[in-house]
Amino acid sequence: MFFAVWAMYPHGTSCLPRLLRHEAFGYGKGPMNTLKSVVTASLLVAMSVPALAQSTGKSSTTSQTTTKHRAAARKTAPKQDATAAQIQALRQEMQAQIDELKQQLADRDAKLQATQTSVQTAQEQTAETNAKLQSIVAESQSNKESLDTLQSKVTDMVATTSGLSNTLITTQANLRESVESPTTLHYKGITITPVAFFAFETVWRSRSLASDVNTPFNSTPYMGAGMAHVSELNFSGRQSRVGALFEGNTGPFKLSGYVEADFLSAGATSNENQSNSYTLRQRQIWGQAATQGGFAVTGGQMWSLVTETKKSTDNRTENLPMTIDAQYHVGFSWARQPAIRFQQKIGKWTAAASLEQAEYIYSASNSPNNFFIGSAGTGGGLYNLTANYSNNVAPDVVVKGTYDGKLGHFEAGGIARWFRDRYYPNGVGGTGSSAGAVNDTKTGGGFFANIRMPATKYLDVGVHMMTGTGVGRYGTSTLPDITVHPDGTLAPIKSDQGLISLEAHPMPKLDIFGYAGGEYAQRTTYRNASGVLVGYAPVSGNNAGCNVETLPTAAGNGLAGSAPYGPGTPANCLGATRAVIEGTAGITYRLYSNPRFGRLQYQVQYSYLTREAWTGQGGAPKGTNNMVFTGMRYYIP
Repeated sequence: MFFAVWAMYPHGTSCLPRLLRHEAFGYGKGPMNTLKSVVTASLLVAMSVPALAQSTGKSSTTSQTTTKHRAAARKTAPKQDATAAQIQALRQEMQAQIDELKQQLADRDAKLQATQTSVQTAQEQTAETNAKLQSIVAESQSNKESLDTLQSKVTDMVATTSGLSNTLITTQANLRESVESPTTLHYKGITITPVAFFAFETVWRSRSLASDVNTPFNSTPYMGAGMAHVSELNFSGRQSRVGALFEGNTGPFKLSGYVEADFLSAGATSNENQSNSYTLRQRQIWGQAATQGGFAVTGGQMWSLVTETKKSTDNRTENLPMTIDAQYHVGFSWARQPAIRFQQKIGKWTAAASLEQAEYIYSASNSPNNFFIGSAGTGGGLYNLTANYSNNVAPDVVVKGTYDGKLGHFEAGGIARWFRDRYYPNGVGGTGSSAGAVNDTKTGGGFFANIRMPATKYLDVGVHMMTGTGVGRYGTSTLPDITVHPDGTLAPIKSDQGLISLEAHPMPKLDIFGYAGGEYAQRTTYRNASGVLVGYAPVSGNNAGCNVETLPTAAGNGLAGSAPYGPGTPANCLGATRAVIEGTAGITYRLYSNPRFGRLQYQVQYSYLTREAWTGQGGAPKGTNNMVFTGMRYYIP
């Protein structure tokens, strides 16, 4: 059949076979192209039959219409019928194939449609999934941010919780510590801070002063005194101290009270024979009101404003020498006495003024007896019956300014004093009349300054000076303030005081200190009508016996100072003090120090003391003393 088709296709020999070979049998590019190829081949076959017939007809017309050819045509007719039958069979077969291909195509279209539907469904599902995924991603991002925030909050909470836990632990520990080891006691709204140390101290002097650890510097004996030839060694616990600070904070202002006492006092029954029963002594007792603006008023017994302080003019910051000697050191200016103090702080500056109890120290030679400045204490007035008290006309007035800066602590101030006596112009010599008696007041005063600054990390240097008239009692040697004129009126004595301090701290437990100080009282004399010099340290004074030792008191009457407790005292010895000079070196070693249990420290001090007299008839006597102090103190925390 294929060869018949081939013979009937007059245009080439390659197209139809290719068509049948490829297109009719499904070797095309797809089901649709295959179907088209089969249909095309069928049409070509169908069209080739008439063409074949026409071609045969033309051949018969042009050729000779002979019987031979007709006979040939009649012979080929059966062949044509067979060809047509073959074509018809081919056509049927091809139709069957076409139907099958159509069915396959329909199946494929159905599958394709199903696939497309599945793809569309998948795409829709994918889109939905993508939308959900994006929503999930967004939600995840939001959740991540929320998680990060939560983690941050958790971290902060953990840190806060840890901090709170640590704070709670610390608070519990502090609470336990405050309960078991309180630094202060509480009474209503008041906090009470105990202050105390307990001391064992010794003093050895090469020349006896019959004194405890408190040295009367101006009593150092000249060589004519029996005491100048014997030493003394005394033990003491009397400088032990007890006290307390009371504080109440009301908000607008703070209230404070302070009391401090030791046992460096002697009552009528005090002795060292057996019980050593010395009396409790008031050192300080004062109250204070301070505002938040830096103003404070303090009243009671306290250190004088003259005394150097470590900070501002604040009470309880007094900068005392580190000595064991309870009289401190020559050249150190101070007093403890009743006073009322006002102070105002302005930044690093402080201005202060104080009204303080006055008292006079008097000394004179060849003085008239027509005046008085006070009297012995009256029993009912609770003053000491064996002590003298001056009749004060006004309190001592002290003003001071301080500055606290990087370079150190600086002070400058002044003092004004008034001295009054009652004298009798018509009563000279104890005779005459009291008519014309007059009260006379003289004025004294002076200037003082303190500098305290670190020279190095381990060394502090201090300089103190005070100069004026009538200020002798503010020096630790208590040189005289006043003397007298020949007519009975008072005359202030010029005096000077100075101290240089070196305090080293080479180790936390060790302090090394050194001091050099001196005090001076000027000769102050006036000639009376008889030509006799009256006043303090007249050049005509007799010093001839100051260095000549005398016999002790011969008789004893059982009273203090009688034999055998009556050493000889120099005769013919005025010995008015010109200057007292002292040099000191010592150490303080803190063996143990703990804020909970307190401090245990040891001290050793060596001092060399000189007392020089004004020159008089017979020269200028001089007394010296070597002193060694030791101390052990336990301070409560």
